[in-house]
Amino acid sequence: MKKILAFAGSTSSTSINKKLATFAAENLENTSFDVIDLRDFNLPIYSEDEGKKGFPEDAKKFSALLDNYDGFILSLAEHNGTYTAAFKNIFDWASILEVKVFRDKPLLLMATSPGEMGGQFVLAAGEQRFTRQGAKELLTYSLPSFYDNFKEGKIVDQQLLDLLKVQVNKFEALVNQ
Repeated sequence: MKKILAFAGSTSSTSINKKLATFAAENLENTSFDVIDLRDFNLPIYSEDEGKKGFPEDAKKFSALLDNYDGFILSLAEHNGTYTAAFKNIFDWASILEVKVFRDKPLLLMATSPGEMGGQFVLAAGEQRFTRQGAKELLTYSLPSFYDNFKEGKIVDQQLLDLLKVQVNKFEALVNQ
């Protein structure tokens, strides 16, 4: 059975994006999944100086982990219109170890936020960047107004739920082809 990795581009202990990524993975029908937390990877802020010291063990651990999956569900938190500093940092380290961070595998890229935009700016940044970093096929999904539309562990707006299920089904078909 194929296996995907789901995670949020956030280190918040109450990450709404981790909740969305987990929910999306739970909607897979014929694919197993693991969910990870970026808080489990302690990395210095990437710079050329840090890079000259060698690669931190957690950078190697994260990069090696990506080799074990057939696709990825990533829900990005948006800070000031782009990735969180924590995600950007782990992404920088991972891309130095392997430029094709997403290993030429499918990516379901998502975002949510408390507001009506649903992380649209960070989704656009990810779409622009991740296809050049090994996302073989990239599907997107945005969930606006998280606290209105996600309750008791699920999306409660039927139209938004149906849209997510369409994207999850397309993603799963790509992973399992």
